[in-house]
Amino acid sequence: MNRREFGTLLPALMAGLALTETASAAELKELTSGGYKQGTLKPTPQKGRTSGPILSAGMLKAGNIRLESHYTSIEPGSEHEAVGTHLHSEMWLVTEGTLELNLNGTPHLLKAGDVGLCVAGDKHFVANAGDTRVSYFVVTVGPPE
Repeated sequence: MNRREFGTLLPALMAGLALTETASAAELKELTSGGYKQGTLKPTPQKGRTSGPILSAGMLKAGNIRLESHYTSIEPGSEHEAVGTHLHSEMWLVTEGTLELNLNGTPHLLKAGDVGLCVAGDKHFVANAGDTRVSYFVVTVGPPE
């Protein structure tokens, strides 16, 4: 899936998810219609993982809805991220490799073209479940705290 194909999914993603993040509505800029380029990929605290922004967190004019997106790659053999819960929902759109999306202790294997969804409050983590790099887009949407 390329960025253009991903961009056509955003309206459906915004309608289908609800989330909350740490920044308040007053701290977030209003997002406008337009194209958003992938930012520079940088290493994360987890070894073997890089991530970069696509759409920085901001508020949609349509209401009290926060939206953010980023792109991540995980090398084979890397440790999975910490198990977490959020007040927001997240969606993963896998572009290459095999991703394990673990939801409340149940693993779900996702391959390129698959989509994973974690609803607010569910315990989750993602990990590379294959022997090649796994890459994916993440989209979060919903009201701020």
